[in-house]
Amino acid sequence: MGFWPFGRRRPTGQPGAPRAPDPPRDGDERPARGQPLDSDERPAGGQPLGPLGEQLARRFLRKAGMKILADNYRCPAGEVDLIALDRSTRKALGAETIVFVEVKTRRSDRYASPAAAVDSPKQTQLRAAAAYYLAHHDAAGYLTRYDIVSIVARPGQEPEISHIRNAF
Repeated sequence: MGFWPFGRRRPTGQPGAPRAPDPPRDGDERPARGQPLDSDERPAGGQPLGPLGEQLARRFLRKAGMKILADNYRCPAGEVDLIALDRSTRKALGAETIVFVEVKTRRSDRYASPAAAVDSPKQTQLRAAAAYYLAHHDAAGYLTRYDIVSIVARPGQEPEISHIRNAF
């Protein structure tokens, strides 16, 4: 038997064979691995959670005084949920700021904050998409910033919206 670095036993089963789904655990809200998501991933109105979160984030940022420049901006480098202009930085920093916003929406924060899903590879992708945007638009004289809008939309409750400025 050859060297196996991950403990004493090799995994059983055929290589590449599909893994059997885990049995549901008592009290676990999430579906077992391999099981389809149920209708809980859609709010009561039937709108998918992602677009609902982006709509809530747009409204939130507008109320905060930002102007939305683009939403769901797609380019060869990737996608940015929202691109906004923050004019409030003009006095303090001497220039307006173009803000690249990643919106994360979840039904619960039981396992992790929605913002925790913006990991290092996602940050790299956002930076690349932002660089593409800046290279193809007249952005000279503007500052840049990367924000996260984290939304927890529990069924039957008002959504909790958290805005993390300069997230990375």
